[in-house]
Amino acid sequence: MKIAYVINSVEGGGAALPVPAITQVMRQNGHEVIVLALTRRDGRAIKPMIQAGLTVHVREGGKKDHLAALLWLNREIAEQKPDLIWTSLTRATLLGQLTGLRQRLPVVSWQHSARLKPANARLLRLMRRLSRLWIADSLCVQQETERKLGLGANKLTCWPIFRASDSFPIAPPWSQGSPIRIGSLGRLHPVKGYDVLCEAVRLLQKIDNLPAYEVHIAGEGEERDRLAALIAHDALPIVLDGYNAEPKQFLSTLHVYVQPSHWEGLCLAAHEALLCGVPVIASEAGELPHTIDHSCGRIVPPDNPEALALALVDLLRQPQHLARMGRAGRDRVLARFDAEAFDRRGQEILTRLERTL
Repeated sequence: MKIAYVINSVEGGGAALPVPAITQVMRQNGHEVIVLALTRRDGRAIKPMIQAGLTVHVREGGKKDHLAALLWLNREIAEQKPDLIWTSLTRATLLGQLTGLRQRLPVVSWQHSARLKPANARLLRLMRRLSRLWIADSLCVQQETERKLGLGANKLTCWPIFRASDSFPIAPPWSQGSPIRIGSLGRLHPVKGYDVLCEAVRLLQKIDNLPAYEVHIAGEGEERDRLAALIAHDALPIVLDGYNAEPKQFLSTLHVYVQPSHWEGLCLAAHEALLCGVPVIASEAGELPHTIDHSCGRIVPPDNPEALALALVDLLRQPQHLARMGRAGRDRVLARFDAEAFDRRGQEILTRLERTL
């Protein structure tokens, strides 16, 4: 098959990050893949896609000019003549479905969100029959999609989107006398809960006899100025490191990883931190509580700085155990998201589609 893989943007994060691994499975099974992005955003995902051997077509437009985006996608699909449209995220899915209907092409659609917005859920439910198959990127997303879109097993399947490789660098253990390095990686967006992390660190400042620590947040986004103001107001030991093009290297410098999100899907960054042998404190959001247990981290309620602060205190007071927890997390992720299982599951889905198209 020739597959047109339609994504919202080529922003350096979110659903664009796993595209090289997903499309590699497609190409290894003999399919041709082109990537069509409805808008550029920061464009940071283009380079890894090209390095993976993908052809990427990017529309020069915005996030809300839906008619212009639909017309562009129709033209691209008519010119490229794919056998299948494969969509990711709500905007790409809805426009891909309309394009598939117009050009009489089958559509397959990813679902990445474990908390669909009500308006998006209504639209996707209304249009659900226009996708031949829906694919959830994790168990939590599968459950949400079943509930919100009313899809059965004949229309919905799961392909966990994380391909865990034992080639990830392992973080060196904490050494006596050095500060404990706490970090997080992601867009500076309200959904990531970095304001909650700031408040938790403010609470930590009131607790005596904690070992020295520092907090680093790698990422860029609309919340930078607000977070910088919170950090400056209370003189918090938090550094906004900016965008990091080498997430594995950043994660492998940490002793503790924190994911304070209000909601998530699978959450690649937290799983990559575990793969680097770093214990994770995370909100009870998305797939995270399915992966993280007491052996490798802590799960706390979302939007609860007091609970987050207590979990940080718990780990800060036992730094000698962080490396052991990190090893347990790495083993857990390698077992849950084995690379061979990732490839095999993708091949099964592609074979299923080939039989029905």
